Amino acid sequence: MAFAALLFAAPIANAQKVNESAFLAKVQKSDADIADVKKNAKASTWINRGKLFCDIAAAPTKDLFINMDAALMKLAVGEPASMSDAQIGGQACEAWEYPYFTAYVRDNKLVTWKQKKAILADAPAKAIEAFNKAYELDPKSGEKVKSGLKQVSDYCSQVGNAGLDSGDYVGAADAYAQAFCAQSGPAYGAADPALLYYAGYLRTVDGATHPESFAMGADYLNKALDLGYADEEGNIYYYLFHCYYGQKAADSAFVTRAKDALLTGIEKFPKNERILDGLMQLYTTEEGVGDPADLVAMIDGALAENPDNIDLWFGRGRTFYALKNYDESIASFAKVVELQPEMFEGNYYLGVFYTIKGDALNKELNEKQYSSQAAYDADLQAVNAVYLAAVPWFEKAHQIKPQDVDTLEFLKQLCFRLRDEEGIMDKYNVYNTLYKQAKGLE
Repeated sequence: MAFAALLFAAPIANAQKVNESAFLAKVQKSDADIADVKKNAKASTWINRGKLFCDIAAAPTKDLFINMDAALMKLAVGEPASMSDAQIGGQACEAWEYPYFTAYVRDNKLVTWKQKKAILADAPAKAIEAFNKAYELDPKSGEKVKSGLKQVSDYCSQVGNAGLDSGDYVGAADAYAQAFCAQSGPAYGAADPALLYYAGYLRTVDGATHPESFAMGADYLNKALDLGYADEEGNIYYYLFHCYYGQKAADSAFVTRAKDALLTGIEKFPKNERILDGLMQLYTTEEGVGDPADLVAMIDGALAENPDNIDLWFGRGRTFYALKNYDESIASFAKVVELQPEMFEGNYYLGVFYTIKGDALNKELNEKQYSSQAAYDADLQAVNAVYLAAVPWFEKAHQIKPQDVDTLEFLKQLCFRLRDEEGIMDKYNVYNTLYKQAKGLE
């Protein structure tokens, strides 16, 4: 109650106050100090400079923390200049605008923030440089230098965490990399390679939008691996695969590097389903990379541990398709549909693989020499039975996604072929009309 009374009694600041001019004046003094020969030779000069730049970096957001009460935030940094509706992580919130950052508030709590402005953009790098110089001049200052570098690293990690929450993946990746840089000073000891893993992962995510991020992601992830780091599940190899594979347009050699990353990962983490999926993607889409048959034992081994994993069943179906084993493809996608009946892709591809099997049987039929009409009719009936089995799965896919043109085209073609079967001609008329409407032909 006493604390609450203090909150309401305290005057609310009108605006965020950061004494930028005072900081810049201190920087001028620090510049003068290091220009002085005697002061430049003192570790204390550089330690003070490191602390100054650390304070400069942290000043705009030093009073913020996740889940901070909105009323407390107003007391700490003042009233926002404006408020507007926003989305963070796919959820609605309010964007509170301040001179140096945008705060995102939901249910009267600070969710995260994006820094818009810095007093000096290179302040963290300047701080790291200053602390390392102090240790170079006087190794006995190691404890003070390490404490300063930890402050820089903690600040950069906080920036990374905020960037991750706000969707600023590039900013977050750079912040984690700089946190690692701070820990890499000789006075600090061993730097945490997990910071490079976070930076590499975030660059991988950003690569889908900005392909140039893939190269940086690969660099961070490889450095983490060189330092002996691997996350518990081995996903680092999956992200490294994407970083290499994302660069294949520049050089086809990256496809081989992508494969090697996955094979190394699967050897160390044989149960990692993401790595298996990456191998399936490579082996079934990149000609000459490898034999999909090699993946079957891996997939079935993973399914023995996790029989309800839809991604693995999906990948198993794709793998057997590459092997032209259509019965196993059908069996795999039947399991997908069993596990998730309303999944469009599961129903659609189950129809596709029945159709592909029917096409293969039909080709055999046309190439075969028959000595009797009865034998031909029997084989034709068997082929049509396979095509007929595809129809209900395409119909289910159509129910799930009515405007999908490919589904309607399959239904139109199948029903026309099977038009002599009971009730199928009526289906053909329906799906032919819907197909024309979807294509804008009616």
